[in-house]
Amino acid sequence: MRKAKPKKRILLPDPKFSDVLVTRFVNNLMLDGKKSIAYTIFYDALDIVGEKMKDADKAPLDVWKQALENITPQVEVKSRRVGGATFQVPTEVRAERKVSISMKNMVLYSRKRAGRSMAEKLAAEILAAYNQEGAAFKRKEEVHRMAEANKAFAHFRL
Repeated sequence: MRKAKPKKRILLPDPKFSDVLVTRFVNNLMLDGKKSIAYTIFYDALDIVGEKMKDADKAPLDVWKQALENITPQVEVKSRRVGGATFQVPTEVRAERKVSISMKNMVLYSRKRAGRSMAEKLAAEILAAYNQEGAAFKRKEEVHRMAEANKAFAHFRL
């Protein structure tokens, strides 16, 4: 490596829950630098989750964190060329990357959902991930299946 690794930027906790994880999620949700709109969408989505999960004695933030945990992949496949052939090599995912992947998948599949507002779509995806269903959860399962199928190539690991 020629250059030194860039320094990690310290994120400020969000105003409502004082949680850095929420800020990271809102940064992934944000479009065109509109952070206040992204915060509004996220908080509205949590309010919707709170209304729908009234009977359960869990806070909406805890439901969201559990949903993120449910869609977090443990392994992924990386392409590796060996002697002219390309193999899908299963590798462990770094802790930072796990969180990043799960957040990006949740936002991506929320955007693809059918619904009125982004807050409603995000709330629906959060509830689906919490119940271990939905597109983001399916994506994680798919990645795990691919890693399992290509376990024979694990010895090519970088």
